[in-house]
Amino acid sequence: MSDQFRLTLAQLNPVVGDIDGNAEKARRAWETGRDAGADLVALPEMFITGYNTQDLVMKPIFHQAAIEAIETLARDCADGPALAIGGPALEGAALYNAYYICRGGRITATVLKHHLPNETVFDEVRVFESGPVTGPYVVGDLRIGSPICEDGWYEDVAETLAETGAEILLIPNGSPYYRQKFDVRANKMVARVIETGLPVVYLNMVGGQDDQVFDGASFVLNPHGELAVQLPVFDEEIAHVDFTRGADGWRAEPGMKAHLPGVEEQDYRAMVESLRDYMRKTGFSKALLGLSGGIDSAIVATIAADALGPENLRCVMLPSEYTSEDSLADATAVAERLGCRYDTVPIGKSRAAVTETLAPLFEGTAPDVTEENIQSRLRGLLLMALSNKFGEMLLTTGNKSEVAVGYATIYGDMSGGYNPIKDMYKTRVFATCRWRNANHRPWMKGPGGEVIPPRVIDKPPSAELRPDQKDEDSLPPYEVLDSILEMLVDQEASVADCVAVGHDRDVVRKIEHLIYISEYKRFQSAPGTRLSPRAFWLDRRYPIVNRWRDPGG
Repeated sequence: MSDQFRLTLAQLNPVVGDIDGNAEKARRAWETGRDAGADLVALPEMFITGYNTQDLVMKPIFHQAAIEAIETLARDCADGPALAIGGPALEGAALYNAYYICRGGRITATVLKHHLPNETVFDEVRVFESGPVTGPYVVGDLRIGSPICEDGWYEDVAETLAETGAEILLIPNGSPYYRQKFDVRANKMVARVIETGLPVVYLNMVGGQDDQVFDGASFVLNPHGELAVQLPVFDEEIAHVDFTRGADGWRAEPGMKAHLPGVEEQDYRAMVESLRDYMRKTGFSKALLGLSGGIDSAIVATIAADALGPENLRCVMLPSEYTSEDSLADATAVAERLGCRYDTVPIGKSRAAVTETLAPLFEGTAPDVTEENIQSRLRGLLLMALSNKFGEMLLTTGNKSEVAVGYATIYGDMSGGYNPIKDMYKTRVFATCRWRNANHRPWMKGPGGEVIPPRVIDKPPSAELRPDQKDEDSLPPYEVLDSILEMLVDQEASVADCVAVGHDRDVVRKIEHLIYISEYKRFQSAPGTRLSPRAFWLDRRYPIVNRWRDPGG
């Protein structure tokens, strides 16, 4: 009986729907493990299909192709280590989220996921059946239990595996990022270690998928919760973990201990990686955005430069008569510091043409927000024309504070294919700009240094759609607004709850009303990076037609 076992962890980035490409990645990882003398090469949950597949996995030809690809991998990887890989499974007419163990040219075990998450971005009850809790599988002389993702968050599956002879727990995951998620995972896994007395291997994927980004950060815990191995966040990594059997059971030998960055860096990296992958996986290599001279467009431009490289970014200033000289200078300064292309396209003549066209219909009415929005929609039209002509994806730049209360023009500044800061409140945008000015990392393709001029960060925010306009003409100060929004949106608090912590009742009621009446805008808005467990789209799902208002307010 061997007292040594080498496990190769493949923390990799699949593409949803690219079954052949994902299979090839798995094959290369297996070859790396084979060359390193591994006994088992493990990949994350649903790796063969990519994750999260949503309803795509229910399409018969799709899940059949995925299962066939795993069967082919099993045959191709006959000579060498066992291969563990996630994918869909069929038993009768039932579809399962499964983890396949392939060895000696065939599938030797199939683990079915028991606990199906049905909250936040997950809707697995819709697409999968719940599998039974089964015992461990054997690779060499080691009995391994594999709770699949959510199964590792509950004690029953791990305890059953331990009681039926598992000697280590290998938990494959498709766990998307949100702020401070690592601490949540670590606490859950430490609990599994303490309950079972077994080492735990937490294996997560990396990469962006629509609004979600998977941050990796895989790790190995020994009995008593001691950290043996820590893989990096967001980076693909193939790591070999050696286990040794002693008198008290199996332990992982100390290995890689990657540094885990702070919250601000993790948020920023999530926005960069999600944009980079969204572009790459949808077939775009270049982006453009409207650069206003304000803080939101400045940080989105910086994220885009870091994700794609400045040479693949076009910034466009679209001034009107209300655009200040300061904004013109600030936009120019941001583009120059980033080193990206910068074009100026005045909208004065276009606006005059639209005004003249509408004059007979608007006769006898006073100018109002309609005329302001025409400016924004002209900018959206011109930017989309550039996007169509040159194949550059238009990025939109509204922060979560604006998205929440509808302080944005649909078919205007909301036009675009992706919004990296969609889940970042304005007050965090300020902090993120300062962080990026003070920090540069190897994964950033943009230049280091103070890329966002301090004046852009410090000046009062303005849409500049009328003379001397400021955001605070329409909204409370962002510190107040964000505090209210975090309660109403992220915590589902009541108006009374907000008043109880010191907010003005009338202000809170106004903000609540704006949140509800802006739902139709969010329904039509571009996807954007999920940074919190309460992001707009899959995390928070509200009806568009909705007359509810808090009666206790």
